[in-house]
Amino acid sequence: MGKIPAETLDLSMTQGGLMKKIKDYLQLVKPSLSIMVVFSSVIAYLLTPKVVKLDWGMVGLLFAGGMLVTGSANTINQVVERDTDAMMKRTAKRPVASGRMSVEEGWAFAIITGIAGVFILGYFFNWLSAGLATFSLFMYAFIYTPLKKVNSIAVLVGAIPGALPCLIGWAAGDDQLSLGGWVLFAFQFLWQFPHFWAIAWVAHADYSNAGFKLLPADKGPTKFTAFQTVMYSLLLVPVTLAPYFIGMSNYGDVKGMVSLGLIVAANLFMIGRCLKLYRTMEVKAARNVMFGSYMYLPVVMLALLMSKI
Repeated sequence: MGKIPAETLDLSMTQGGLMKKIKDYLQLVKPSLSIMVVFSSVIAYLLTPKVVKLDWGMVGLLFAGGMLVTGSANTINQVVERDTDAMMKRTAKRPVASGRMSVEEGWAFAIITGIAGVFILGYFFNWLSAGLATFSLFMYAFIYTPLKKVNSIAVLVGAIPGALPCLIGWAAGDDQLSLGGWVLFAFQFLWQFPHFWAIAWVAHADYSNAGFKLLPADKGPTKFTAFQTVMYSLLLVPVTLAPYFIGMSNYGDVKGMVSLGLIVAANLFMIGRCLKLYRTMEVKAARNVMFGSYMYLPVVMLALLMSKI
């Protein structure tokens, strides 16, 4: 058999190293989480009264800017929490925690993506949306992240930057922070509590070992925590119906009625899962709340958009 040329081996190794590096950068960005965050921003943008037709170019720019800012925040989170990430099975293989990437490289990536994302929002949309994105990044990376080891109020604090994508998208489309944007902000703000507490319930052992204090009760998963998920799922009902009564969405035609019906069904679905968690107190039920919340958010957002277009 003939030898493989050295140039071919070098090229293969270079390509392999490049692919591993790209994979590491994607892990820093957390694509699945970031896409969900930016999705709410895009829907909020499309729901604004000034956006009357779908411009895929502008949607793409908003998506890119949002992904870069969110990716920057997620990267800073992983750099700051590298030691605790290394202690948890779920996060031990992250690039910085595992040592595959240096702290300096992580910071450089975060700074570059953050600045690029803010610039895109400011230049192509307005500096109000860019300012909100900067504030969201700062609050998530430098207030919420270290607070997780201090007190469970971190969940409340973290829910603010978690809901700001709705305001960012609204500001990008409407050039102001009017009532519709605040309604969407309230919706995503409240949604995060049952969603995040379900995650903290499922991963309670890992989080506790790493020193995170994320559940509302010091004793871990309790009836009080389960009751909180029920309470917030009930609070979501009036907030998700509010767009139909302030003129954001229309329920006077067939599309509007279907949209309204989907939102009512989604709320009943979410309340039912939270009630089951309260009754059973099982990890399986908490996992169902977690996955149910992942479905609930896009269903409600798309139903609101359906009633406008």
